[in-house]
Amino acid sequence: MRFSPSFLDEIRERVPISDVIGRHVTWDRKKTNTSRGDWWACCPFHGEKSPSFHCEDRKGRYHCFGCGVSGDHFRFLSELESLSFPEAVERVAGMAGVPMPAPDPEAARREQKRASLEDVMEMAAEFFESRLQGPEGARARAYLRERGLSGRTISAFRLGYTSDSRSALKEHLAGRGIDKDLIEACGLVVHGDDIPVSYDRFRDRIMFPILSSRERVIAFGGRALSPTAPAKYLNSNETELFHKGNVLYNFARARRASGQDGTLVVVEGYMDVIALAQAGVENAVAPLGTALTENQLKLIWRVTPQPVLCFDGDEAGQRAANRSADMALPLIGPGRSLRFAVLPPGKDPDDLVRQDGRAPFDQLIAQARGLADVVWAREAGSGVFETPESRAELEARLKQVTAQIGDESVRWHYQQDMRERMHAFFGGNFSQSRRNGQARGGQRGGQERGDFSRGAAGGRGGPQPAGSVAVSERLTRSAIVRGHGEMPSLRETVLVMTVANHPQMLHDDFDELSALEFEDKGLMRVWQVMLDAASRGGRFDRERLHAALEEQGQGPLIERLEGQVRNARIWTATAEAAAEDAREGYRQALALHKRTRDLKWQKAELERDIIECDDPEASYAIIAALQQVQLEIARLENQEAIIDGFGVMSGRVKGGRGPAG
Repeated sequence: MRFSPSFLDEIRERVPISDVIGRHVTWDRKKTNTSRGDWWACCPFHGEKSPSFHCEDRKGRYHCFGCGVSGDHFRFLSELESLSFPEAVERVAGMAGVPMPAPDPEAARREQKRASLEDVMEMAAEFFESRLQGPEGARARAYLRERGLSGRTISAFRLGYTSDSRSALKEHLAGRGIDKDLIEACGLVVHGDDIPVSYDRFRDRIMFPILSSRERVIAFGGRALSPTAPAKYLNSNETELFHKGNVLYNFARARRASGQDGTLVVVEGYMDVIALAQAGVENAVAPLGTALTENQLKLIWRVTPQPVLCFDGDEAGQRAANRSADMALPLIGPGRSLRFAVLPPGKDPDDLVRQDGRAPFDQLIAQARGLADVVWAREAGSGVFETPESRAELEARLKQVTAQIGDESVRWHYQQDMRERMHAFFGGNFSQSRRNGQARGGQRGGQERGDFSRGAAGGRGGPQPAGSVAVSERLTRSAIVRGHGEMPSLRETVLVMTVANHPQMLHDDFDELSALEFEDKGLMRVWQVMLDAASRGGRFDRERLHAALEEQGQGPLIERLEGQVRNARIWTATAEAAAEDAREGYRQALALHKRTRDLKWQKAELERDIIECDDPEASYAIIAALQQVQLEIARLENQEAIIDGFGVMSGRVKGGRGPAG
């Protein structure tokens, strides 16, 4: 169940953290200062002879300077006694003499169902792990040894095995009291009206657990050992826990390994990820047996602005690279793109690091090419351009490809880049032919063709009424694009700081909030630190979150953002606001944020339509629609004032205090 911040604060304040921890350790008399509530002991989480484990009653926190563990009352009990979060809360509430709150039946039902599904998936993972290490897993262990995997790697990725039995897992779970409806809801068995008796979905396969961003088992991938199996790799089907297009294999681990300034490497499959991790390259992820999806790419962009997509050097790898480039072009934006690394022919990442170590792979990633290079190489490398007609055809293809880019500024720069590449490729011939064509066609002809070589600003594809350029100019000057001064947009700052000051929201709605994206790069870095801190589990409070932000060098930015919301008098985003006011202010800002992003996509699509349109009548209609979108954006700018001051007069400011100033 979910607990209100006030309830958790109350029981923490009533029970010193030293009382919770003191039941499990012996305090060191020399280093401990009981009058200050400053306690030291040998760490209960790892063996040591001299005390490096410290807790402080005033802060309600513990930290081990030896192994690095830290947390509060609930985190300590969860990790040391393997209690769930609600169980840990109940234990501390009992020590405080505070009754547990009455649960919300509907919320409790939803949470219990999801938790139950996760529990069943965990049981299945443990079952597969035990079978791999048992007698029936000998052939699977031999296969993994042949692939060069160590016992430590197998354990770290929790690899398993399931026999050829049609009911081994089903019977195991049933024997532990799991209802068949839960087993079916997890996708662990094949069932249906036309199937008299359900049977195990995975049989005679090496099993790869697939984890959520919070590192809970939500699905499985299975690699067949039999060469006659109908599918070499088989994934779990879609369930309440698992949506294949939104999940990446090894994402949580790779996100931690990438660091603040690192990147993510996207490879093809599970074994590539695992082999790279064993070689020391821990920042690799993989889609789940399909081409990279838009949602997966957006997930990666929340971690790094330029991930590297790694493809085989054969023809299939080239096709996959081209598909990924086409999928990404409409989505790229300022500071958000892709790089491409192509492996030597006949080798995949697993082969490369097993035979030659990680150095060649690191070099390959360092030399990865940008998206613009890939687009140019594909189009210019696909023919011979000895005639004016063939060069015009290449120009037309490049114009068509770059017109897909949704962001106006990036699209303009891509078109300029392709123009410069054509000049370099064809030398003076291209420049002369362009001048001759413009002289013959005249200025009007160049406008109606949407002349690619003039870039986005000059290639509007049809006559434009007076004032149409002003639409774009007004938009570039708009606060909704440029933000407020050098700070992020107020709307985005409100979203981040509301959660930073009320982190229970992140604990309650992690999956929804983890999908948020911001235009400001600084905010995206702050948001990623917050998500990483929340994903580690245990109790998640404001002090722990801000400590994580300080540790990652985000403290100065957080101070500036705090000043921004206070100067704007948006008290719902401050720590003093009541939880109800904070949530209401957050909902208002989120609605504005989503609507603004939708309008920007509409604007980009309309501008792309203008470029591609050759019909003057249709051009006027598109420009009129673009002006309507601009008016709606301007209306939203004015609407930002609605959230100013919300909660100040509500009487629900936390602790009964009104805002200062």
